[in-house]
Amino acid sequence: MAVGGDGTWSNVANALIRSRADCRLGLIAAGTGNDFAKSLGVPARECVASARLAADGPDARVDVGRVEDQYFLNAIGFGFDVAVLEHAARVRWLRGTLLYAYAALHQLLRYDGIDVAFDGERSTRRLIFVVANGRWFGGAFQIAPGASCDDGLLDAVAIPEATGAERVRLFASAVRGAHVRLPNVELRRSRAFTLRFETPPAYETDGEYRQAMSRTVDVECVPGALRVVGASVGHDAAGRR
Repeated sequence: MAVGGDGTWSNVANALIRSRADCRLGLIAAGTGNDFAKSLGVPARECVASARLAADGPDARVDVGRVEDQYFLNAIGFGFDVAVLEHAARVRWLRGTLLYAYAALHQLLRYDGIDVAFDGERSTRRLIFVVANGRWFGGAFQIAPGASCDDGLLDAVAIPEATGAERVRLFASAVRGAHVRLPNVELRRSRAFTLRFETPPAYETDGEYRQAMSRTVDVECVPGALRVVGASVGHDAAGRR
């Protein structure tokens, strides 16, 4: 049983996957976003229910993502969310949810985007680029509303550079997953993506800040790599499959 949030669960999962142990992972939420549990429908905030599931509840095999030498559970992000993490690290007078809300509001109208090319296409300026295994992102956003953690695929969501008013609209729409219907927002589903940047980019996996080793970043799905207690798979929250 891992008590924490997405970063803690991701670190525990990395150890389990690398050890090749056929071990069940249980989730108890004590983090800020807890997106992976939401994406799987796990009652991670209910400690009694989690204990019962750990003792005799079902488990399911779920996919994970892999980037460089790291596995991730829910998503990898480039651009705006990395800027939020960098700004939050400089703030000493706030903690928890309020800290990230403050950092996000501070960057919303200031961040100037990141140039990224994927699938061999030309580089384009993006506000944020996310490759998602799960549906939820950032604690409150349905960044990939059709994503499923057991379909052997990842969902790439590319949100273009935008004006201040357009940014507000994008983020408000993402709360309910409606941003994917807005003009110029790209959504693609594949087993793997190759991303290219002008310089080795910073990125985040499950909320953990990282620095890429090269300008080219390969992201791929590893199907059925992890057994999670209480996971609801076989369909996603949008009803697909």
